[in-house]
Amino acid sequence: MTAVDGLGVDGVDNAVTVHDAVAVDEDTIDAAHAILADLVAHGAALGWVQPPTRAEIAELLDQTCATARAGDGALFLAYIGQRLAGLGYWLRYVRPTHRPHADLEKVAVARDAQGTGVGRQLTAALVDSARAAGVEVLTLDARGDNDNALHLYRSLGFREYGRLPDFVAVGERRYDKVFYMVDFRES
Repeated sequence: MTAVDGLGVDGVDNAVTVHDAVAVDEDTIDAAHAILADLVAHGAALGWVQPPTRAEIAELLDQTCATARAGDGALFLAYIGQRLAGLGYWLRYVRPTHRPHADLEKVAVARDAQGTGVGRQLTAALVDSARAAGVEVLTLDARGDNDNALHLYRSLGFREYGRLPDFVAVGERRYDKVFYMVDFRES
């Protein structure tokens, strides 16, 4: 677990903590659903066109936790004080020839927590976790207009290795799909 900040000027706990999870409770599922549904409703590039249902998020988190318990991934939760402010996870590739590698699947930060460092701490914890788990290459893909996320990934050592122009379709709009990687074998 990592933490920064502490008590705000109003006496409210605004410490950012990030920790891994191998199980989630109903409150965490509700909070994660609220974050993800709100982000998607406001156009976030998270893989959904319509906000996901609570059942979809419950299934996603249950599967991710099971994968984490098996040692083939990690789920991290970021809190500001006691409030869930973000979540992210990585998963090892399933194909045997790709097992040394993993993909950073999702990183999501509540809209009201963006710009506070939550995303940086969360992503750094995910990267450190993948490295510690022996992942050789950590990949991710992002929508090409997600400038803040792309900047964050570059600042954490990721580099672009490919781009599919106009690949992501959101209604009539098209966006590039950008592929990033960090190769821990070079460290």
